[in-house]
Amino acid sequence: MDFLIMESLIENIFIYSIAAILCITAVVYYVRKKNKESKLVDEKIKHAREFGMSEPVSLHPYIDESKCIQTGACIAACFEHDILGIRNGKAVIINASQCIGHGACFLACPTEAITLRIGTEKRGVDLPHVNNNFETNVPGIFIAGELGGMGLIKNAVEQGKQAAENIVKTLKKNHNASYDLIIIGAGPAGISACLTAKKHGIKFLLLEQDTLGGTVFTFPRKKIVMTSPMDLPLFGKVKLFETSKAELIDLWQTVLKKNNITIQENSKVESIVSENGIFKVATIKGENYTAATILLSIGRRGTPRKLNVPGEAKEKVAYRLLEPEAVSGKDVIVVGGGDSAIESALLLSDENHVTVSYRNDVFNRLKPKNSMALNEAVAAGKLEVRLNANLVTIEDEYVTLTIGKEGETLKLKNDLVYIFAGGELPTQFLEKAGIKIEKKFGETVRKHGS
Repeated sequence: MDFLIMESLIENIFIYSIAAILCITAVVYYVRKKNKESKLVDEKIKHAREFGMSEPVSLHPYIDESKCIQTGACIAACFEHDILGIRNGKAVIINASQCIGHGACFLACPTEAITLRIGTEKRGVDLPHVNNNFETNVPGIFIAGELGGMGLIKNAVEQGKQAAENIVKTLKKNHNASYDLIIIGAGPAGISACLTAKKHGIKFLLLEQDTLGGTVFTFPRKKIVMTSPMDLPLFGKVKLFETSKAELIDLWQTVLKKNNITIQENSKVESIVSENGIFKVATIKGENYTAATILLSIGRRGTPRKLNVPGEAKEKVAYRLLEPEAVSGKDVIVVGGGDSAIESALLLSDENHVTVSYRNDVFNRLKPKNSMALNEAVAAGKLEVRLNANLVTIEDEYVTLTIGKEGETLKLKNDLVYIFAGGELPTQFLEKAGIKIEKKFGETVRKHGS
């Protein structure tokens, strides 16, 4: 009997020992795997810092480590690559400058560890003062879309809808204005707002300084617009992940036509004046309108930033590329280091001799696809890149650059100059209307429950 008990005891010890060994092996494997993944994320963060991709340029996630439980839901939800990672059991931001601000990580986090912020402690972003209802410090004037910091198409569409909904709720029924609402800017936010206004049956007018699409219209024709599913009022869910500018604008034209909505194109607004609770809107064409409320859905880059160099007023200088296929056999210089500059340079490189001039020593804000395409084009000899370069003069047949700290002069044969130096916030226009401009230094603009 004692022998059987001893045999059973030894057998149990053996089984538990095997189980313990398996558990320890699994734990060791898991820990090593996580350590390896953490080291890989560390390397990616180090690489991002070395190449200037660690500073966010717009709306971006902020992670509260005390709430993070490393579910990885934020990483799975992100449409981009290597924006977020897990390091030492906590979510971290890797390539902050590549974040395009769609906020999918914010919505996916099960522990509400992520909030969305604009600007950083070092780098402030100028934005108009807007409350949670999208109303500015001037009662009756609202802002949605890129001007308010929401440049992504899906976010701009959502903001336009929400702003219009708030306007409908607070609209005074007895007013003497010609319109209940005037929407300025026919980009994603403006289109969404006018569809929402149509849905609620209020009288509105949509004004656009250029043509349908606003900033989107100025994208090069073949540019791929990266976006995600959006809910377009009076239309429903639109699932677009990669689409051309033309396809996106065709969609908007279809929706507007279906709902009998007309845009007043080429009607740039010159001034907005408040008088006795009514807004008077004047355009550069001499048109005058009145409205009970105003929604500004204009872009931040409606006015291109100029270099202020000799010769910049020449006809061969442009600030956007609309028809790349119409340019061939030319010596072209593209100034700028952002996605718009590189995409335009790549589109022109097949039929022209293209040089990219960028003032910094690395391209620190490019989407991964554009960075890869640029490297391939340079390796294939399709275009040249001049870093630490500044365009200093523009002549009829040449341009002059200064290179490096020493300021070495380089003269290049040139037919066309494309400048992509960003755009200037329409500060004077906004301040003239009474709207306050604030510089945001890493302020939370969206948290759970808001």
